[in-house]
Amino acid sequence: MIFKLIIINLKKILITSITLLITLNIFSFYGIYTHKFYLLKFDNYIFPVLSIIHFIYLYALWFKTKENEPPDVPMRNTEYILYFVSLIYFFKFLESIYILSTYDDFKNHYIPDTFLPIGILLVILYFFLLVITLVAFYYRKEKIGAFNFEDYNNIDSWK
Repeated sequence: MIFKLIIINLKKILITSITLLITLNIFSFYGIYTHKFYLLKFDNYIFPVLSIIHFIYLYALWFKTKENEPPDVPMRNTEYILYFVSLIYFFKFLESIYILSTYDDFKNHYIPDTFLPIGILLVILYFFLLVITLVAFYYRKEKIGAFNFEDYNNIDSWK
């Protein structure tokens, strides 16, 4: 698999993920067409609220690795919710590409000089966030273990 080529280190995953999430949370308030920050728009708060799930998952990943514990039901549920949040990340990635593609549609309007650099930066950041999220899933599966609750602590619930 391609992830085996990457030297997977939990510290790198955590630092990269946290940096990307904080940066993208700040840019979620940025209006790329107007070069202003909009703090009063409700839509701008969706990404930061959903990224809380990602922070919780990163904490669970760090804690399970540090304590050498097997995965548990709350971690599984958080990861399943993060699968949905990853779809939002993918949507934001595609939305950023779409916004960049509208550059020529507004030739007669004033577009800030920062439109293309910030737009390209957003596309790259969303792409890396998607990749590092997949790497975190892979790390959890390889280092912490798979979600196997059939034989959890060798307890037979039917006895």
